[in-house]
Amino acid sequence: QVDLVESGGGSVQAGGSLRLSCVASKSAYSRVCMAWFRQAPGKEREGVAALYSGRDETYYADDVKGRFTISQDNAKSTLYLEMHSLKPEDTAVYYCAARCFDGPRWSDLGLWRYWGQGTQVTVSS
Repeated sequence: QVDLVESGGGSVQAGGSLRLSCVASKSAYSRVCMAWFRQAPGKEREGVAALYSGRDETYYADDVKGRFTISQDNAKSTLYLEMHSLKPEDTAVYYCAARCFDGPRWSDLGLWRYWGQGTQVTVSS
C-alpha cells in the first residue's frame, strides 16, 4: 500500500507556477499536521512548508515565504503546495510528509511518520 502519492511536478521556466498535490491513504492522512519537503541533487532533504491544522498554524522555509502556499482538502484527503515565482534554485524532488511526532522543529525529518515517493520539479532560467 502506498500511503502518500504526490503529483503535479514538471518543468517550468523561471517565474512560472506549479501546484503539487499529495493524495493520502486513510491511515496516513492527518488533519493535525502535514508537510512538504524537497531534496535538490547533492543536497540534504529540507523542509519547505508545514501545516498544523490542529492549532491553525503554517510554517514556511525562509526562501519560499510569499511564493509558496500550503493547504489541504480534508474531503479529498489531499495536501497541496501552490508554488509561484519559481526560481531555478527551487529545482528538486518534492516530498509529502504526514503524521508528525511531537518536536520543536517542524523541519526535522525524524518528526514525520509517512513519506511519499516524490515528484520532480525543474525550473529553468
